Amino acid sequence: MAKAKVASSFLSKQGVEWHRLAHYSFFVGLLIAILAGFFHTYIAPEVLVTTLVVLGLIVGLFNLTAQETTPFLVASIALMLAGIVNLGLIPGIGIYLRAILSNIVVFVVPGAIIVGMKTIWKLASD
Repeated sequence: MAKAKVASSFLSKQGVEWHRLAHYSFFVGLLIAILAGFFHTYIAPEVLVTTLVVLGLIVGLFNLTAQETTPFLVASIALMLAGIVNLGLIPGIGIYLRAILSNIVVFVVPGAIIVGMKTIWKLASD
């Protein structure tokens, strides 16, 4: 009985650690997306996209609870649709806004794919 309680405690602690890692990944990914938008001419696109995709996958795999799934998917759809707008037409800051939004979309899409697949799997299982 005591071993089962210790094992359960260990597993729940690991779940908390993965959840915390995903939270940090979200904030780091968002920060990278914003900063890279301002300095987009100095950053290699391959490195940036790879970094944002990996962080987005971590967020999608480990961060969301069942209650957060629908708001996350709706927000992802809104960001993807907003990414279509050509913000580069705004004088002065448009090019930066376009780069920032594009980076955020690259960051969010992998997580949205994972969460969408998890949601479909859960719906099919029920």
